[in-house]
Amino acid sequence: MATAYGPDTRDHQRSPGAGFGGHPPVKHFLPAGLRAPFEGRTWREFGYLQLSLVISPVLFALAISLTTAGLGMLITFLGVPVLAGSLAMCRGFGAFERARARGLLHLDVAAPDPVRGRTGGAMSWMGAVLKNGAAWRHLLYSLLHFPWAMFSGVVSLVFWATGWPLLTYPLWQWVFPTWVGSGGIQLYGDDHHRIYLDSPFELAATSVCGLALVLFTPWLIRGLTSVDRLMVAGLLGPSRLATRVIELESDRGVVVDTAAADLRRIERDLHDGAQARLVALAMDLGLAKEKLTDDPEAAARMVDEAHGEVKVALQELRDLARGIHPAVLTDRGLDAALSAIASRCTVPVVVEVDLASRPAQAIEGIAYFTVSELLQNVSKHSAARSATVDVWRTADRLMLQVTDNGRGGADASSGSGLAGLAERLNAVDGVLVVDSPAGGPTRITAELPWRG
Repeated sequence: MATAYGPDTRDHQRSPGAGFGGHPPVKHFLPAGLRAPFEGRTWREFGYLQLSLVISPVLFALAISLTTAGLGMLITFLGVPVLAGSLAMCRGFGAFERARARGLLHLDVAAPDPVRGRTGGAMSWMGAVLKNGAAWRHLLYSLLHFPWAMFSGVVSLVFWATGWPLLTYPLWQWVFPTWVGSGGIQLYGDDHHRIYLDSPFELAATSVCGLALVLFTPWLIRGLTSVDRLMVAGLLGPSRLATRVIELESDRGVVVDTAAADLRRIERDLHDGAQARLVALAMDLGLAKEKLTDDPEAAARMVDEAHGEVKVALQELRDLARGIHPAVLTDRGLDAALSAIASRCTVPVVVEVDLASRPAQAIEGIAYFTVSELLQNVSKHSAARSATVDVWRTADRLMLQVTDNGRGGADASSGSGLAGLAERLNAVDGVLVVDSPAGGPTRITAELPWRG
């Protein structure tokens, strides 16, 4: 359903991914399949696999020997420090592996929390290490990565070391010894001269086979290193539960701060607006009551003025209630509520809401106030001639997009109101993306979960 306030000046076509774009992609003259053998990524990943052939056996040997020794000696006290030392060593190797993945695979994995004993003593530290889940995951990585490193390193080396020589075979095939003299003195080969690839067809066929291997090997390497990425991210980083707890704690802090700020705003609006008017109204009515017998006409004028103040106070209370949670949103949903916001905007706004059902009530309220704040920015800062508001659903996400043809330059990283809006959305697993080049247009896209 579309509602227009002013002329419909939309010049964009809505799409689910609109607003999430950045700079245009760099154009290359060669397709990706032909560039891959020469790209730095391919050689970095190949180097990672070859280094794993050397590093992984050392890590495996140390981990398996110290761990088995520690487990074997657990019947005595000596097994505890040996096992704890083995786990600590695996965590140290994990830090090295994360650094190697960061440098060669461009995979940035956060380090798990350090191990801390309760009392700071050696026994407390050893107990903390033995109970640390990240340490055991590092040990598991040491054991699982060894066979995979052997397989992936050898396979990538065989394909790479076979493809390039075959591709360049016509350039170096002359190094092989050939026939000498008319008497048939053979320096290399057999009596039938069958092992030589020296005819034009044989040379071309060899190069074609080498070219196929050279073009295929980079994608093989990327597939092999994708397994390494999963292992590093899954076993050497913080646990998903710990990461989620940290995110929830951060989101809770944002929600609490936002609620406190909203409460302070409501208190300020009540104190400076309706409350002040009601206090003045009470004083005026008191004066009118005193003058009622002595000067009825003056008392009537004061009552009339008080009546006007009552109307203003009621309007301010209605506006304040609308700012907390508008009744039109509860009764009629986002379409009507956003249309009401658009009617109060200083520029013509086209609202299009394409929703077959209503999202969760909390998400609906966040969407309403998000669009409200964005349209306020359009009115105050954009110098736009028109704006559009699009709302639609993609899978289990609610998408909002506000576009204007103003001067652009909006930046959520500068500590402006957009930064606070992004934090509020992030608190409910939402995303705010700002695409506002200098000179405009500005397209701000918000993504919210359909159910809170």
